[in-house]
Amino acid sequence: MRNIAAGWLSFLVIFAFPPATGPQNNTQAAKSEKQATAASSSDTETKNIQEYVELLRSNVRQEKAQIMGAVMQLSANDAAKFWPIYAEYNAELTKINDQRVANIAEYARSYSQLTDEKADELVQNAMGNQKMRSELLAKYYDRVKQSLGGITAARFVQVENQLLLIIDLQIVSSLPLVGGSS
Repeated sequence: MRNIAAGWLSFLVIFAFPPATGPQNNTQAAKSEKQATAASSSDTETKNIQEYVELLRSNVRQEKAQIMGAVMQLSANDAAKFWPIYAEYNAELTKINDQRVANIAEYARSYSQLTDEKADELVQNAMGNQKMRSELLAKYYDRVKQSLGGITAARFVQVENQLLLIIDLQIVSSLPLVGGSS
């Protein structure tokens, strides 16, 4: 497996960083082009991170609620019990997401001069955020189960978890990798 990974890494390095050719006079032009590309890359990364923050704060909650409503297939009586619980869950989830947004914003601010200590702090914050979110979902699973039964509660957790994973994938797929600019 390591040999395959090393092979792919070599392949990517060769094509990502082709050897320099041409006379020495092009050195200054190449440096200017690299600086412009680095600045453009930094601007793009900043814009991407801003888009993630917007995604977390956008109308995703409304879209989630619509999808949740369609998939949960609740009777009028069950809906009257479920939606107040779901509203409380979303209010608590918003607080956790605010912490996540702050962590992503801190990552954006410190990305270009990231230290080992700062990277560790950001990862610890992110893992703590995931843990809080999992604990919150477990808490509300119990509340939905008490009010509506195990099957409905399981469906709630299943759908909510799928929606959260989709949102997470949208966010993390565009975040620049740590150390990606070096």
